Amino acid sequence: MPYVAPEVLRGKPYTQAADIYSFGMVMYFVATGKQPFANYAHDELLAIELCKGTRPEINEPKAPKCYLDLMKKCWDPDPINRPDVTELEESIGLLCNAYFNQFREAEKYRRTNLPFFENSQLDTHHTHPQAIYTSRLLDSFTRKLENYDKSECFDCGIPI
Repeated sequence: MPYVAPEVLRGKPYTQAADIYSFGMVMYFVATGKQPFANYAHDELLAIELCKGTRPEINEPKAPKCYLDLMKKCWDPDPINRPDVTELEESIGLLCNAYFNQFREAEKYRRTNLPFFENSQLDTHHTHPQAIYTSRLLDSFTRKLENYDKSECFDCGIPI
């Protein structure tokens, strides 16, 4: 019931605007990890509250404000005020672009401040010849460790 638009609860037919309302509830779940109105009985009292405009509480300080604003627009009590699919697509596209721009900026920073990555070559002058950064079996090392008692293995005086 929490995903059903108020106008549908009032007996009006399903429309794309009703689907947008439901999508707003999906956005809520994505932002919070919680089902909307999980703390309510899904009965006629909840239906009345939904029709009166009650919506889930949002206390997600890390959720992007533009995402939360779009979600709330999807919940508008008047179906005419809800975004249509085109507006949703554009808004979500802008969100994604902003997100990917942050990664591009981070990559730009990394390339500027960590120049050894630019040529994809590691500094071999300061790398130990037995420092191996490829996948390999470690049996030859781990089998030997079985022979050590914890106190022998860590004979540095730090209690375990």
